[in-house]
Amino acid sequence: MSDWIKAFNPTSPITTEAEAEGAARASAVAMFIGAAVGVVSVVWTLANPGEIQAALDSVNQANPDAAAAAAAGAQVGLWLAGGLAVLQLILGLVQWRNPGKLLAILFLVLVLFGIVSTAATPLIAGAMPNIPVTPMWQIALSLVVMAVQLILLIAGLRGISRLDRLQMEGAR
Repeated sequence: MSDWIKAFNPTSPITTEAEAEGAARASAVAMFIGAAVGVVSVVWTLANPGEIQAALDSVNQANPDAAAAAAAGAQVGLWLAGGLAVLQLILGLVQWRNPGKLLAILFLVLVLFGIVSTAATPLIAGAMPNIPVTPMWQIALSLVVMAVQLILLIAGLRGISRLDRLQMEGAR
């Protein structure tokens, strides 16, 4: 267990190829966490259809013509969230087997975008009337999870870079 804690720490020294590989796999763990959060979100949404209905009723009151589009959008959003969770799981498996900078950097950018957009959610909700408000506990939990993912992605990128250097030195 202490090997994993060391591997997930972006400030720990990496001296061997095994340590570098462990640290490189931290980026895959960040992707697995994202996939798990996506699956939990979809399951939670399916288990609480009343919240979707309340949001649709709110839209229907504001604009009855948009009710059908909002209902279709909610369904598409649910399928998209499930599909993205599966995609994250697949990309996490790819990253686990062969850690590469491209996926780690892509997910780093996506997590940074997620942090900014989640932090801006209360501001946007206050500026636009008649839209459902995300509870503050969900915003805080999302920010904590994304902060963990950010730390793991940074550790992963560091491990990937070190692994590349160690393998190049070994090839000489």
